[in-house]
Amino acid sequence: MKKEELQKFVDSFHTMTSILSVENTSDGSIGTIRIEAGNELYVKSMERKDGDGNSVFSQKFIPGSNYEMYMEKELNFEKFCYQSAILKKPVHAYIQPERFPFWINLFMLPVEVDDTEKGYCSYSLEVTPEADLETMTRLSAEISSNVLKACIKLRGTKNFLKTMDEVIEDIRELCGAETCCVLRTDFRERSCFVLGSATKPNTYVQNIHKVISNKFVDYAESWIETLKGSNCLIIQNDADMEIIRERNPAWYASLTGAKVKSLVLLPLMHNEEFIGFIWATNFDTSNVLRIKETLELVTFFIASEVASYLLLQQLEVLSNVDLLTGVKNRNAMNNQVYQLVNGIVQYKTISVVFADLNGLKPVNDNEGHNAGDALLKRASQILKETFTDCEVYRAGGDEFVVVALDRPRADLEARVEKLRQKSKEKGNVSFALGFFHDENGGDVRKAMHEADVLMYEDKKLHYAHKR
Repeated sequence: MKKEELQKFVDSFHTMTSILSVENTSDGSIGTIRIEAGNELYVKSMERKDGDGNSVFSQKFIPGSNYEMYMEKELNFEKFCYQSAILKKPVHAYIQPERFPFWINLFMLPVEVDDTEKGYCSYSLEVTPEADLETMTRLSAEISSNVLKACIKLRGTKNFLKTMDEVIEDIRELCGAETCCVLRTDFRERSCFVLGSATKPNTYVQNIHKVISNKFVDYAESWIETLKGSNCLIIQNDADMEIIRERNPAWYASLTGAKVKSLVLLPLMHNEEFIGFIWATNFDTSNVLRIKETLELVTFFIASEVASYLLLQQLEVLSNVDLLTGVKNRNAMNNQVYQLVNGIVQYKTISVVFADLNGLKPVNDNEGHNAGDALLKRASQILKETFTDCEVYRAGGDEFVVVALDRPRADLEARVEKLRQKSKEKGNVSFALGFFHDENGGDVRKAMHEADVLMYEDKKLHYAHKR
């Protein structure tokens, strides 16, 4: 086909279609990409503004111009163009650009044009406001099998974190990568932690769990800007790495310092919110498109499972933790009593401390409930610091219970006595305390009753001295 025939060629399509060219380079890097021609449907759709005044093209279309004149540089788009125009391979992808409220079903096919300096391909696409599940699941048998395997593992697990490690190992092998990791990020709480990781055997890399701390969340947040709205970032050569150096110098320094030569990074999204990232380093760059397509769909399901796991974690906290003080609540205490009584948890000795906070009512009456809440928080913090190796519960109101299994009696008695003496000092948080220890692994209910009785005796003494 001759170059002057390109416009007539795209006009024959009944879908949004353009012709793209990619300059040939001697080093195999991706040369300049130009939009050589576009049919009316394509041009009008790219230039049309939405309700917020946004459009794909930032200015009027001029045939033969560098695509970066109209939209931000997009690494994945460039790789698609290179695969089709230079390597002469058909390309199909189904994507949802994060910066646009629609899904794109795109097709690229190599086109023979009389031009020795460039390769050409057609670029046809259809745009929908919502995801088409039928299109998303129209995959090869190999990709479908890999995705289904991950879904079944995660859906049927009773140990989410252990299974996540297994799934991440499967993904690492699929990518032929040195390392693979899924990271949970919470940008509101400024926290992050590893949900699963895998490393190729006999590969020396730093333990990811030692690298990741809550400070890493600032690092992860910079990836959002680096992604530039894309749902996937692929670095497969030095040219790509140079783009990272320009966009994110600190990350570039970290990657090169860790001897990362290739990387695929995808965000985990749920309800239009970033909940984490998944990445693979030093992967098999000869299968970029297959890896990208597989990971995009696997990540879709992983994000859903991670969101479900986080919700269950939150529900567990709500059902077992006292939200005011941060210690475990009465429900959690009842659950432990059930496990101890029914032999689910085995023990040789049992100790119980009842700690009733003195003076809460006068503080509430005279200074207000905010002051009372502050007193409860201080009391719980003292108990947690005193009994670091025991379970501390807020049984209700101003009453706390400490349960210790297989701890030496003398050690616990010393802690209780130290707490009792501090309670007598003016200005300190004051507790009425009852301690009971059973050396023969008796019934926890009896131990709690005896400690409660002793606590009330201590409370009587406290108020008798105040008269």
